[in-house]
Amino acid sequence: MQQGAAAGAGRSGQPVLHLDDFYREHDDPALPTLPDGTGTDWDSPGSWDAEAALAAITDLCRTGRTSVPVYDIATSSRVGEEALDLCGERLFVAEGIFAADIVRGCRSAGLLADALCLRGRPSTTFRRRLLRDLREGRKSVSVLVRRGWRLMRDERTIVARQSALGAHPCGGDEALVRIAAAGAVRRPAAAPA
Repeated sequence: MQQGAAAGAGRSGQPVLHLDDFYREHDDPALPTLPDGTGTDWDSPGSWDAEAALAAITDLCRTGRTSVPVYDIATSSRVGEEALDLCGERLFVAEGIFAADIVRGCRSAGLLADALCLRGRPSTTFRRRLLRDLREGRKSVSVLVRRGWRLMRDERTIVARQSALGAHPCGGDEALVRIAAAGAVRRPAAAPA
């Protein structure tokens, strides 16, 4: 998912489920490694617990509430849990870099209102991602710059992959229009972004 998705999701006015909180912990043996073996590949879908994310979406759609892990990216670990309650809202936004990986599961369960992939200029995405990651102290500067550069070079491939998984690529303004249109659904549904 392109940087800025979390901010855009918040601007939608809908409750937001942050799917990045479903990353695996640093000591999980299932974590994938980078091709050069220098560390964990946090940009691989294998670094994320898709089953737990889909279960949380299912709970939200069926009951209007769920328990969500609180994930600390700087330490690559879960540091607690918190409740997410839709407070009667009929729509919520599930946002995160791997949201498209659960589009088919949401669709087959009848839980999907729309699936979006925010796209923009790769250089703008790089700048926004780097500023956010530095501000939040997510990782060392060298790790953040290397990762950001790699993601900037791969952005078109990332958007193509998410499109192939069922997400509609669009800019922020179109995403907000589509989320507003999805608000007409009669029961809670996810709009992965």
